[in-house]
Amino acid sequence: MSEQSNNSGRAYEYIFLIELNDAIRKLRCAEIERNSAFYAARNAWTRTDPALQNNLIRSAKAAVTAIFDMEPMITEQGEDLLMLKIQTDSEGKEGDVRDIVLSRKDVLWEIGLSLKHNHFAVKHSRLARSLDFGQKWFGMPCSDEYWMDVKPVFDYLSELEKGDTDWEDLSDKEDDVYVPLLRAFMDEVMRSSGLNTDIPKRMVEYLLGKFDFYKVISIDSRRVTQIETYNMRGKLNRASKKAKPKILVPAVYLPTRIVSIDFKPGSKNTAELYMDGGWQFSFRIHNASKKVETSLKFDIRIVGMPTAILILNCIWN
Repeated sequence: MSEQSNNSGRAYEYIFLIELNDAIRKLRCAEIERNSAFYAARNAWTRTDPALQNNLIRSAKAAVTAIFDMEPMITEQGEDLLMLKIQTDSEGKEGDVRDIVLSRKDVLWEIGLSLKHNHFAVKHSRLARSLDFGQKWFGMPCSDEYWMDVKPVFDYLSELEKGDTDWEDLSDKEDDVYVPLLRAFMDEVMRSSGLNTDIPKRMVEYLLGKFDFYKVISIDSRRVTQIETYNMRGKLNRASKKAKPKILVPAVYLPTRIVSIDFKPGSKNTAELYMDGGWQFSFRIHNASKKVETSLKFDIRIVGMPTAILILNCIWN
């Protein structure tokens, strides 16, 4: 992610937190936790262009009503304090994709929001010379076969790295690098799933985190804020003592098997993974820097999702 994208993402987190807090405080007691992530986001906001600030404010305001309609526990009046916070990077590394978390500890309730500004990527994971993606992604170390398959590619990249080579100088990086690495990756996913039936479930938990959440995507060109509901453990959409949700959020079931994984038709840099229940992901591999190195990055996206995941389009005023 570029510095500009990272800055606008943090700015979006800040103003979304502020707009959400202001709306909640009109109805009940609420307070923002001012941790290191809050100050980093606030700093990003101050460096943001005023025109973009205006878009981000409108985007945040558009989503608040829909979130309230799905989560009556937010607006339920009571003496307890509702806390809002931006998650730190260390929390995100522990299997939690939520950027903003709301909680009421006295009633053991919390929800989370994952915010995206003008992009739909799920993760930007890596394949690297010494990185065991199987252990990291789904708790199953990569096989000897995988390491044998990728060794020639990373040996080749290592020699180029010593020569301070640019990626653009490679005559055929797709066939020499992308294709063999993707094929080794896909073979290892299928190999692992054949040994452990939990691999599909663990893959989704790695990609989407171990907590239920709402994904909030600001699509500035369309003047729309899109909300997607990931209620995989039934933690979202809880009724309060006096009110039921105005918008019902169905439960979403995690996959149990891999249907197929193969190259995207006509592509040498993208793999597509199809699982039962409607789960579909794409994995586009690319060099993450100008200079050749023994590490490549994935741009991972959801290209198909279960029908139980609601998609709400909130139009900006």
